[in-house]
Amino acid sequence: MFISKFGSAPKFYVRAPGRVNLIGEHIDYCGYAVLPMAIEQDILIAVEPVKTQVVQLANTNSLYLDFSTSVNNIQINKTKPQWHNYFQCGLKGIQEHFGLNNPTGMNCLLDGTIPPSSGLSSSSALVCCAGLVTLRANGKTLSKVELAEICTKSERYIGTEGGGMDQSISFLAEEGTAKLIEFSPLRATDVRLPSGAAFVIANSCVEMNKAATSHYNIRVMECRLATKLLSKSKGLDWKKMVRLHDVQTELGVSLEEMLTIVKEVLHPEPYSTEEICKCLGISLEELRSQILSQNTQDVSTFKLYQRATHVYSEAARVLEFKKICNEAPANAIQLLGELMNQSYISCREMYECSCPELDRLVDICLQFGAIGSRLTGAGWGGCTVSMVPTDKLNTFLKNVKKAYYQTDVQRLALENNSLFATKPGRGALVFVEA
Repeated sequence: MFISKFGSAPKFYVRAPGRVNLIGEHIDYCGYAVLPMAIEQDILIAVEPVKTQVVQLANTNSLYLDFSTSVNNIQINKTKPQWHNYFQCGLKGIQEHFGLNNPTGMNCLLDGTIPPSSGLSSSSALVCCAGLVTLRANGKTLSKVELAEICTKSERYIGTEGGGMDQSISFLAEEGTAKLIEFSPLRATDVRLPSGAAFVIANSCVEMNKAATSHYNIRVMECRLATKLLSKSKGLDWKKMVRLHDVQTELGVSLEEMLTIVKEVLHPEPYSTEEICKCLGISLEELRSQILSQNTQDVSTFKLYQRATHVYSEAARVLEFKKICNEAPANAIQLLGELMNQSYISCREMYECSCPELDRLVDICLQFGAIGSRLTGAGWGGCTVSMVPTDKLNTFLKNVKKAYYQTDVQRLALENNSLFATKPGRGALVFVEA
């Protein structure tokens, strides 16, 4: 297809995997460690560097239209995020990092096996893939950590205030192991998952595009505002505090103690913008210009108590999950399953990032033998991840298929890509034509 499209053969290929987050939802942008693994599904790009300063993009899926742009004039449309905009994020990130004046043009053909808008990080995999493509085509080198950090920043060009988990696991993943990913500085530690259990991904078939909806960015803001109010109440320099992790670090207390402080300081009723201004002693104008992001200017109420409670309790669950994997007690699978279930309840009740279809899917998975099941990714649609004893895997898949997918024509059509067991896969790679 590359030859028929561009009239010549590709010179190299780049792949970047999707990921499933086993535990640690919506806490990376608050500064807390998360525990994802790369999946086998990926984005693959065939590339031919060219002499003209034009990037031509084509996709094996005819739903995604061809696109071309001058490498010197990258325009990223935030209002309607399309597939080529994510490629341009990675392209722009590398160009800006190196200050490339005459970047190489490229012909690129993209293929992907990650279901889009499913919470398995197809968009970040595309940004990472594009970053690696641009790096290679321009003859530059960077470490995996540097690449992850650049791609995290560059995905924000599209308006998503992400925290870096997706890009980090895409580059730092290794086959056969999940990773504890910590931030500032970025580092990844192997987490051996217990034998005797499989991780199964099930797509709710409700699409959720983080960049196209405000839910995600509102949650980021609610965490930022909770940070400011908690800091102010404890006499800290609240103007400098951006993430909930910063408050814990400054106070030098445990996650459990932070949960007590949240109960003391914040009230469960939603905060109006007026009340937030009053608490911080600032004007509405200052709130909008100095704290709120562009896409949350018109939000009038924020839930701070619930969001902070979720973040601190979820951060503790991540550390507990890793500890159980390391110590491998006889009932490890049971204990990990309980943590996944607690995480899901917190996402549903305190973070409010589930949806009726995800709730139904989690119920079905637990009913048919999953020890733990939870939403993964941003939520509001996308996928669940379930931990299933290996000896029950086949009957589990059969029953979930029947109960969730075969009752609905639309889901049935998507079924092949929607329900699968996965093992920890490897990170992004470049293949060169021999």
